[in-house]
Formats: sequence, structure tokens, C-alpha cells
Amino acid sequence: MSQSNFSRPGAVDLSSLRKPAGATSAAGGAPAAAGGGAYALEVTEANFQADVIERSLQAPVVVELWSPRAQGGLGDVLIKLSTEYAGKFLLARIDVDANPQVAQAFGVQAVPVVIAILRGQPVPLFQGVLGEPEVRQYLDQLLTVAVANGVTGRAEPVGPVAEDEAVAEDAPNPRYEEAENAVAAGDLDGAIAAYEELLKETPNDAEAKAGLARVQLVKRTQDVPADVRARAADNPADVEAQLLVADVDLMGGHVEDAFARLISTVQATAGDERNAVRLHLLELFEVVGADDERVVKARRRLMAALF
Repeated sequence: MSQSNFSRPGAVDLSSLRKPAGATSAAGGAPAAAGGGAYALEVTEANFQADVIERSLQAPVVVELWSPRAQGGLGDVLIKLSTEYAGKFLLARIDVDANPQVAQAFGVQAVPVVIAILRGQPVPLFQGVLGEPEVRQYLDQLLTVAVANGVTGRAEPVGPVAEDEAVAEDAPNPRYEEAENAVAAGDLDGAIAAYEELLKETPNDAEAKAGLARVQLVKRTQDVPADVRARAADNPADVEAQLLVADVDLMGGHVEDAFARLISTVQATAGDERNAVRLHLLELFEVVGADDERVVKARRRLMAALF
């Protein structure tokens, strides 16, 4: 199994999948929900434009390219998570055997492959069958990248919403509503202020800590100098450049590279500079998640570097 680089939307020609003007889907209407998931649907070449490209303008669309010949349970995991995330992304499942043009457009060599679409552009996620914790990590990173690219809406349900899901949607946790509304409106400063206020009230609120770290990461990487990576390579003592390159790497899905860079910078600095790097790394740990294996390993390496 190989993992693709997680990055901002890239260039893949999907023009061959655009539905000609006046065409309708082969089913004559909206595709069926996949496996009963309210936020999962079956997509074909005929409805790819309407149900993937156009929907990706509002919310991220996670595309699972699969084959009946290669079953491994990934689809069930994705459908379960699409329900749990309740519209933060829409799952589009495509049978590549029945829709070879889609597989060709994405350059698929083996399945399953999972790719996201943001504003009509693909974002590689991963290839192969992963467990739920690993898939969740990729989805959380995708949502961070979506915010950075101005995709902050929620997908509309494409299937029946269970009663408990409807209750959850109609009654979002009011504690985080101000921050989440600010993120949806693209007001990063407002979101940061709201999360900081929550943490004043409850300093150990893990969700608020993670939300604050994600929004701060997005804000820091909005206007990255073109020469920052060269600066970091030429001058390992340039702490500002090292921190920013680590942020960019994390946004691009190069989690281990980001952690390794900052641990090396901790080893090369002292005093206030070292502490600043340490605190920055702890923020990135919040973004990725405390239970992530990469965070657990990096924490051990950080402790060794400090002591």
C-alpha cells in the first residue's frame, strides 16, 4: 500500500468527465445513496460533473475509486465516517470497472484509491485499505486544507437522515457555534478569538484546542513567501523560516517531515528560541491529534531532544 502526498488542490484534467450541456444522468435523476449513508452516494461518469464537481464548490467531496474485485471494507469505513461528520464532506463512491473513464482521468493503477475534490480540483489522499483511525486523520487534514482554500460549507444530505442524525444537525453544540460560524464565513481572526475565549473558560477543552490550532495553522500559511524553503535550507538557524516550512509541510500532508524539521531545530537552538520551537511543535501535535502514532513517536523524540 502506498500513500499519496496530501496537498492543496492540484492539476488533473477532469474535463473529459464534464457532462455535455443538456445531458442527464443515466439513472434519470439523483444517484442512490451508498449503503444507506445520508452523505454518501454512488457516482457514474454521467453524473460526475453534477454530483462531484459542482458539489465540491460548497463542501469537500471525498471520492472513493473502488472495484467489486477488490473488496476490503474501506467503503464501509468511509460511509460510517461520512455519517459521523454529518456534511463536513460528501462521499462519492465510483465503481471503476463500470466507469473506466473516471479511473483513466485520475490515472488510477490500483484500487481502492481515495481522492478529494475541492472547488473542482483534486487533492490526493491515500491508496489502499486503511483502518478507521488512519482514515479519520486524512479526513481531518482534508478539512483543514478545505478551510485554507475557502471551502467552508456543508454538504446537503443525499439520502434519508436518521432521527438521531437529524437531532445532531438541528442542535449543534452551542459552545463551538461562534467559532465554527466564523470559520464558515472565512473570518479566521474571529474564529481564533472565539476559540481563545473558550479556552479561557475551560483550559483543557481538547476540541477547542484542536480547533484553535487548525485555524492558526491555516492563517499562518495563507501568504507564504516564495523563498521560505530556500531560506530554511540555507540557514538552519533561521527559526522563523523553519517554523513556516514545517507549517507548509503539515498542510501538505508531510506530517513526519514537519515534525522532524522542528525537532532538529529544537536540537540546534537554545533559550527562548528553543522554547518557541517547542511550543510551535506542540501546536502541530494538536492539529494532527494526540492519538496519532506519528505524534506519539514525535513526542518521544522531542523529549529526547530536550533532555
